[in-house]
Amino acid sequence: MEYLFDQIVDRRDTNSLKHDFAQANGLPADVLPLWVADMDFTAPPTVLDALHKAVSHGIFGYSDTRTGYYEAAAAWFDRRFHWRPQEDWLVKTPGIVFAVAMAVRALTEEGDAVLVQPPVYYPFFNVVRENRRRIVEAPLRYEDGRYTIDFAGFEETICREQVKLFILCSPHNPTGRVWTLEELREMGRICKEHGVFVLSDEIHCDFAFPEHPHTIFLAAVPEMADRAIVCTAPSKTFNLAGLQASNIWVPSGEVRSRLQAETGRAGWSSLNTLGIVACEAAYRTGEDWLEQCKRYMRGNLDLVRDFLAKEIPQIRLVEPEGTYFAWLDCTGLGLDDEALDGLIVHKAKLWLDAGHIFGTGGSGFQRVVLASPRSTIRQALDQLKAAVD
Repeated sequence: MEYLFDQIVDRRDTNSLKHDFAQANGLPADVLPLWVADMDFTAPPTVLDALHKAVSHGIFGYSDTRTGYYEAAAAWFDRRFHWRPQEDWLVKTPGIVFAVAMAVRALTEEGDAVLVQPPVYYPFFNVVRENRRRIVEAPLRYEDGRYTIDFAGFEETICREQVKLFILCSPHNPTGRVWTLEELREMGRICKEHGVFVLSDEIHCDFAFPEHPHTIFLAAVPEMADRAIVCTAPSKTFNLAGLQASNIWVPSGEVRSRLQAETGRAGWSSLNTLGIVACEAAYRTGEDWLEQCKRYMRGNLDLVRDFLAKEIPQIRLVEPEGTYFAWLDCTGLGLDDEALDGLIVHKAKLWLDAGHIFGTGGSGFQRVVLASPRSTIRQALDQLKAAVD
């Protein structure tokens, strides 16, 4: 079956965070939104069929998962990443950011250091600070248009700051790096040697490009099973974020108990009923849809690359190895962050994610979400060119 990703779906007046809240965020009402990481594509038809069946049943009481749910998720990771988690490792949460917050509370004490690699997904900063822990940074190195890890600095920071928990973003958001097996092993080696817990956010794992295969952290570093958590979800993969179902894999019984105790203290107990249905259906039946979607978004990336090179050479695409983001190096425009944000919002009439909110190293960059029909991406590029001109 061929899926139609060129179709424009009007998401206005649907309570869409992406499309309906520009003015509430202090932006003009007519900005074109390419910021929050959800898709402007409808979910796979087979998932919609499963949801229609559940809705037709008409009862949405308290629900839990059965073995079929685990089997669908485990088979997905086994088939696509050669890693099969065990059923008793599974801790279900409404989202990965929630899981990060629970892990911070479960594995560290107030005042402890938590390590991140900026520029990185900005909710990490909020979760750590709001739980009264210390953010410690091991910034990525940006040279010749590519991001790498300064392993000496990474280890020195862990030792100097007595880091207790490392939040790994894999693949990395917003830079698009897909960490190699060797990089994951080295990060794992350092963390194991110094007794650091690792929480690996792998929500974008299904969007690694074929030439840059993704490796699950615990597949790369199985010896970290007693101190690692792998966070996964169908939300980005199948555009199901609003159904709130995430699958957190925790091999260590002790770590799992601590995490579950913390979610209990937070008062959370069960998944969204429709989220359970959608997650299982997606992992069982959504693979063909996903592969077509990924090819379509690679076409969007090709459009961005070619357009910038020909029409706006002052802006440079940082070549991603995965995700559905375009991380744009706008430093060639010679603008500070305030002026760059003004250009993007008020002249180009675009709602993007400003690079400086991703922390150290993000200044002068912008993140664009490519999960929209190609005509929308082309319109955004035309508006950007007109503003720069």
